[in-house]
Amino acid sequence: MFVSFDFEESRLASFDVRPCLKAVKNIDDRSQHIIMLFFRPLTKFKYFVSARTVRQFHKTHVLTGSLCNAPNAELDKTVYDRYMCLPMPEGKVQLTYLWIDHTGGNLRCKTRTLDFSPSTHKEVPIWTFNGYLTMEAPEEKSDYFLVPVALYNDPIRRGINKIALCETFNADEKPCKTNHRQKCVEALNKVCDHEVHIAFEQDYYLMGGDGRPFGWPPMGEPIPGRAYYAAMCTTIGREIAECFYRALLYAGVNVYSDCAEPAPSQWEIKTVGERGVKPADDLWFTRWLMQRIAEDFGVCVSFQPIVSPGWSKSGLHVTFSTKRMRDNDGMKHIQEVVKKLEKCHKDLLKVYKSTYLGDKFTCGIGDRSASVRIPKIVADKKKGFIEDRRPAGNADPYKVMEAIIKACI
Repeated sequence: MFVSFDFEESRLASFDVRPCLKAVKNIDDRSQHIIMLFFRPLTKFKYFVSARTVRQFHKTHVLTGSLCNAPNAELDKTVYDRYMCLPMPEGKVQLTYLWIDHTGGNLRCKTRTLDFSPSTHKEVPIWTFNGYLTMEAPEEKSDYFLVPVALYNDPIRRGINKIALCETFNADEKPCKTNHRQKCVEALNKVCDHEVHIAFEQDYYLMGGDGRPFGWPPMGEPIPGRAYYAAMCTTIGREIAECFYRALLYAGVNVYSDCAEPAPSQWEIKTVGERGVKPADDLWFTRWLMQRIAEDFGVCVSFQPIVSPGWSKSGLHVTFSTKRMRDNDGMKHIQEVVKKLEKCHKDLLKVYKSTYLGDKFTCGIGDRSASVRIPKIVADKKKGFIEDRRPAGNADPYKVMEAIIKACI
């Protein structure tokens, strides 16, 4: 049911929707779902808002509360640029150390000055962080270690400045509980001859300081439907998504594509399939960089699988292939891999933090409702890769890679 209301632009700040909702309820007491569209001054507005209750949204990001009133976005960026454009002293480099904290999902960072520009992560010095302040260690044994494992160009400071993704080790020089990279590398080393290629497709929502998807109306929701996927005019946050894309390419991440997803303010970004642990390293770096850029816009990024019931879920879809799957008789090996994934279905769901409903494993050609999709182009060529659609958007890519390798090979 749609109802239009007129009001002057000067009354926008004091506009009270409650009498309108009361009028709507009096018109039709049988209406159960009413959703509100966006305000536009000097035009007619349409509301489609729940006459019963306004849906409660899941608070999807641990840092959402710190973005209230968007203080970072309110800062004058021209003043910031004035100082960031200062020339660096010769031979000096700012290097940011980035790591996964005790939660296993959040990332932290800090920066130091080097007297040289490292060309690989092996040239970056090991550093320490305060494990007590990150809630991982007692104060008397608070020196935890940062061991660089991947190096990226810095799209924030630019120039010769770098960002190093690090593994974390405790005071006894043992991997921290959330350091799952080591086991992932061990699994990969055992299957080198299979030439495994893996890529990730990361879904995410842009979130406002109120804990709701960015750009959604203050009450209710946008009109549901299929008008948002890869669309124009109905998308929200395109400028932010474009910044993500360009910054990741600058940093050295092999981005394959991005796309507006089925819900307003939901997007995806996809990487190119590569060998080794690099796809997982790149994904963790990607998550951090997206959150860092989002700060400048006064929003945050949520990788949670469910932001609002009834709307599109966020997944971490994985494309997987081996040398045999990519060879001329690859379809036979693809079918073998699918059977192995089916046998491990329930165990994989636990690792994947899956939002997949039900215990039944399914596979289909071009079927995006299935557990595993075989792309139509792969079926036509009879070789290529599969897409595991079960991992949740906030799954750990190291654990996902390790699990899928052990299941398939």
